[in-house]
Amino acid sequence: MAMDFDPSGRLPAFFQNSGTSSFTQFLTQAAPEMLPGRRPLPPGMAADIAPHGTTIVAIATAEGVVMGGDRRATMGNLIASRDIEKVHPADSYSLIGIAGTAGIGIELMRLFQVELEHYEKIEGTMLSLDGKANRLAGMVRGNLGAAMQGLAVVPLFAGFDLTPSDPARVGRIFSFDVAGGLYEETGYDSIGSGSLFAKSALKKKYRPGISTDEAVRLAVEALYDAADDDTATGGPDLTRKIFPVVMSATANGTHRLSEQEITAVAEQVVSGRMENPGG
Repeated sequence: MAMDFDPSGRLPAFFQNSGTSSFTQFLTQAAPEMLPGRRPLPPGMAADIAPHGTTIVAIATAEGVVMGGDRRATMGNLIASRDIEKVHPADSYSLIGIAGTAGIGIELMRLFQVELEHYEKIEGTMLSLDGKANRLAGMVRGNLGAAMQGLAVVPLFAGFDLTPSDPARVGRIFSFDVAGGLYEETGYDSIGSGSLFAKSALKKKYRPGISTDEAVRLAVEALYDAADDDTATGGPDLTRKIFPVVMSATANGTHRLSEQEITAVAEQVVSGRMENPGG
């Protein structure tokens, strides 16, 4: 808690002021040490001692967006986790996936979820999709110091636009760099160490106006191709029943494919590759 917390037990003034609709900005006053980018770090690089997560893909569809992520986290040349979940709903109509330092990425994702919920409670309305992307960019920028020491986090953000300027583009995708740079992508995008291979797969098969069901299959195909060439990306594990996390965001809200649904898609992809390994 902040150093000026009243020992009598009374809440400091900033808890009682009307304040800001930004929960992150509130934390900078109330408890700045709880922000990922505000924690002091020892000197030197730390990339090899923290698990890292990859790979995330996002695809714009006729109904909204689909986002998928593999389940592997690595620490150097070791597999730190086989079943980490890197794709989550940001709010009712948007999705966030994280690549990079797993612990900081999950914390950043949870803070972003609270940020959007806090704004909606204070303002009585939901942030626009552009506003959500800008808030996330600011949070990524706040982690720049840690990123320079190897603890970088790069999210992928996508959602259904409730007020689109172009009715044909209800699904929008935003990417970021470690300095908080914000870029809107067209059609599809991927982040993480396997992104080069995933984007190559998406480039071959993506077409505008793709349906949500087709995009789900395409996302799993792209993650399979990434795992085929990138050791840090985990492919479908039929033995352990570990499959990618795939979610969609449409006018009906966010939806995560059930275990039965993603199992069926993954098994179809693997079966197809048995006959044609190159896809």
